[in-house]
Amino acid sequence: MTQSHRCGSILFQDEGYVRLMSDSLQPLDLFRLDNRVAIVTGASSGLGDRFARVLHAVGANVVVTARRADRLEALAAELNSLRSDSAVVVTADISLEADRERIVNDTLAAYGSVDVVVNNAGVGGQVAIENEGLDVFRRSMEINVTALWHLSKLCAPSMIESGGGSIINIASMLGHVASSPVKQAHYSASKGAVVNLTRELAVQWARKGITVNALCPGWFPSEMTDGMDTDESSQRFVKANTPIPRMGETHELDGALLLLASSAGTFITGQSVIVDGGWTAR
Repeated sequence: MTQSHRCGSILFQDEGYVRLMSDSLQPLDLFRLDNRVAIVTGASSGLGDRFARVLHAVGANVVVTARRADRLEALAAELNSLRSDSAVVVTADISLEADRERIVNDTLAAYGSVDVVVNNAGVGGQVAIENEGLDVFRRSMEINVTALWHLSKLCAPSMIESGGGSIINIASMLGHVASSPVKQAHYSASKGAVVNLTRELAVQWARKGITVNALCPGWFPSEMTDGMDTDESSQRFVKANTPIPRMGETHELDGALLLLASSAGTFITGQSVIVDGGWTAR
């Protein structure tokens, strides 16, 4: 007797896959996340704030987590004003093991399951390798890789029990190419690790209904790139090296995020979706 479990609108079996989608289902319905539960780390600003809003807009209940409680509370209040009890705050330091465990425990206490995880929290910073200390490198790997691995591992049992889920690791185009002349070996190394960790987790969990993918932005406005959008030298650098000669706009990550989080992307796993204006295509 074959065992089966559900991920989105697909029934996975040990041998083969049986599609359950109705012929009458409208294409845009595939992108809905009604009643699903999404954790977004690093949600107090920038891309994380946007990711939480986008997932909430298509019906998800969101658990927003970061260190800055005031920003999270403001975000959750806004989302709950649109749909009551649809956003929960967990103030946490993602670098701490106990805090990662608390994120998952508080999510399960609030909603009973975890369906989507957006591993967005991360650190960066420019420094030449000659001046790059072990503390900088270790912190980058701890937050950008170890914390992501651990939170994914903690969420997997709930996903498996409920029939599947989606893990989206926010990597970077710099996980695929060198960052120089922007010197940040620690960051590039960590994002390269995220890209291959994504592949490994995807393969291990594929038959358990969990998809794992990496969303890899190019140059986008965020706290890590603060000032680049107004600095003339930075803009010349971006325009000279990006086939679409500009930085990305935050909404230009929405489609990729929803594809990977929703039933529209249940046959995509272990992949890097690079949204970089063509930077890595050169």
